[in-house]
Formats: sequence, structure tokens, C-alpha cells
Amino acid sequence: MKPTDMFAQVGSVIASVMFAWAMFKQYCPYNLQEVIDKYSKRAFTFIYPYIQISFNEFTGDRFMRSEAYSAIENYLGSRSSTQAKRLKADVVKSSQSIILSMDDHEEKKYYRLTFHRRHRQLILGDYLNHVLKEGNEIKVRNRQRKLYTNSGSYWRHVVFQHPASFESLAMEAERKQEIMDDLLVFSTAEEFYARIGRAWKRGYLLFGPPGTGKSTMIAAMANLLNYDIYDLELTAVKDNTELRKLLIDTTSRSIIVIEDIDCSLDLTGILNFVDGLWSACKGERLIVFTTNFVEKLDPALIRKGRMDKHIELSYCSFEAFQILAKNYLKLESHHLFARIQELLGETKMTPAEVAEHLMPKTISGDAMVCLESLIGGLEKAKEDAILKAEEEAKESARLKAEEEAKEKRKGKGESKS
Repeated sequence: MKPTDMFAQVGSVIASVMFAWAMFKQYCPYNLQEVIDKYSKRAFTFIYPYIQISFNEFTGDRFMRSEAYSAIENYLGSRSSTQAKRLKADVVKSSQSIILSMDDHEEKKYYRLTFHRRHRQLILGDYLNHVLKEGNEIKVRNRQRKLYTNSGSYWRHVVFQHPASFESLAMEAERKQEIMDDLLVFSTAEEFYARIGRAWKRGYLLFGPPGTGKSTMIAAMANLLNYDIYDLELTAVKDNTELRKLLIDTTSRSIIVIEDIDCSLDLTGILNFVDGLWSACKGERLIVFTTNFVEKLDPALIRKGRMDKHIELSYCSFEAFQILAKNYLKLESHHLFARIQELLGETKMTPAEVAEHLMPKTISGDAMVCLESLIGGLEKAKEDAILKAEEEAKESARLKAEEEAKEKRKGKGESKS
């Protein structure tokens, strides 16, 4: 028999069986159909003794990415990349290695595990535990931290490579150590938060004039803890549903940053998330608010429990200057330091302004030129502050004189009447 004739005959038999089964279901009593279905399924299970488990990419009405799916994806990463024809590559950990994974069009949105039922106990116990544990360890080893920003209700990211550290941060050593200790205690406190029944999160409020290092502080926090950063732009979020989706889609071991909250018109959604049950959907997250004008904020927003730790980032102190001088000029002492210390005690200049003066202007980077530039800047700032104070005093005196004159005219008018 020719192959074409054989396939035609098989197709005819299958069509006949399907037709007979359809006719049987149409005229067979319903109770008898149930009995036949029941025993046919048992027979099929006996003949096909395999069990299937599916691991979908999203859980919880597609709000949350499945951690099991992510762990399996990491575990199968090196294996699946040998099978796929379309790959994407990324450099991880300061260009030390390249990680290959399947391209977006090669990826499936679920993983399916099929195994014989006699291995059920082994698969559901040791094997799956091994896959999840190994997958999570691979994720930590290959972790490439990211900086996320929102576009509508979705996050986009770039690789986070900011070099800031607490060591290079222009701040008094005692205050830096206090903040570092607080962060490190938080990052190891999972059991504590579970015991007291609170979500594993902590709120920080960074406040101070522009140029005092709020963004640098956030970068240093992320580098210390090895956290991702989610820079949430509230003006790009149209409603609370979209906001909730964004916040739920953040991962653990991350910092959620909301900058310039004094400029935000409606913070109801974010407060509900910080306080409500949605805040417990994932663990180990810092929520950082920043503002240049803390006096404009509603006290209810920054109360303890919402913003647990308040950090003021103010004008440059002499100790902060010493760190900047070491960073920029590799100087730990200089005869001009005494004059700079004196001027810093008499006027206000932000660390960003100080750093600009210390930035070498030539290839040789003459430290004397930079320090003299800073002294000139501080002296000018001092003079400007004096002039401003004098002008404000004159304006205050003028307003007071006008008010007194007004009161006198008012008094004369009353006496005439």
C-alpha cells in the first residue's frame, strides 16, 4: 500500500470514529454518558500514567509575576539558550560576563513539567525545591541591578550603574553611619517584621534645598543594599488602578522613589498603598520620598509609620567639604582649609556648588586653583548674603514705616470725626 493511500485510510477511520462518537453522544442518555466519561478517563489515566504541572508567568489576576516562574526561568536559562535560535545577550556585573537568554519571541509565557506518576513524591518534593532554590541562587549571582521608570502603567528600565557610595557621600561621618546601620538592620529583618505582623517595608523622607545630595543619597542606598530603583513619576499615572498595578509589579529588594512630593497634586493612591493591605504583597522594599520644601507637606503624609526616618540634607559643612576635597583633589589637608572652614561657618553653600568649584579645570588639576576658586565663591556668597540681608532689612523698615504712617492717618481721621 502506498503511503498516501495509508494516510487516506487512517484519516477515513478517524473521521468515522468521530462521527460515530458524535451520534452516540446525541442519542445516548445523559446518565450513561457520565458513566462512560468517568470510566474512559480512568482508562486513559491507566494507559497514560503521566502528570503535568503548568507554571504560568503571572498570578493574581495578572498583577504579579510568579516567583516560581522566574526561578524556573533562571534555572533553565543556560539550558534553554542552547535550544533557541534567537538569543539576546546582556553584560552582567561590570562587563565581567555575558549572559545569554531566549529572545522575547522565543520565550513561552508558561513552563510545563510532565512526569510519570510513580515519581510524584520525588518531583513535588526534592526536585521542585531544588529547581526553585537553584533558580533563585542563579538570579542573585547574575543579578544586574536596574533603574526603572514608568510609562503609563508599565515599567521600563536601564542598567543601574551609579558609582555613589556612603564612603564618598559628602556628609558627617556619624550621620552616615547612623543611616547605614538603619538600612542594614532593615535588610536583615524579615523574621522580625513577620513576627510583629507588619509588611517588610520602611519609609524614608529626604528633605533639603536643591543640590544637597538627595539623588546621590538614594544611589548610595541602592549600592549599599544591592537594590533596584523604581523612580515613580506620578504625573504619568492616570488613576489609582494604574498606580496600584505599577506598585504591585515592583520586585522585592527594591527602592521605590517618589521625588518632589510637594509638587504632587493627589497622593491618595500612594498613601493607600503605603498603609493598606496592598503594601504587604511583596517584601523588602524601601519607599523614599524627596522634597525641597518640607514645610509645604501635610503632616499626615510624613508621620511615623508612613515615613519612618526623616533625613535632612542641608548645606555643606566643613566635614562634608573634607570628603569632597579627598574625592576631587585627593587632599586630606592644606593650608587653605582653615580659611574655607571659617567661610563655611559664615555662609551657606550646597555640596553640589562646592563640588563644582573643586572640579579640576585643567588636565593637571591644580589643587591650589580649585581651593582658591572655592574661597572666592564662598566670599562672594557671603557678600551676596549680606547685601540680601540689608535689602530685606530696608524693605522691612519701609513696610513698617508705611504701616505706621497708615495708622497715623487713620488715627487723625477718627479724631476729626
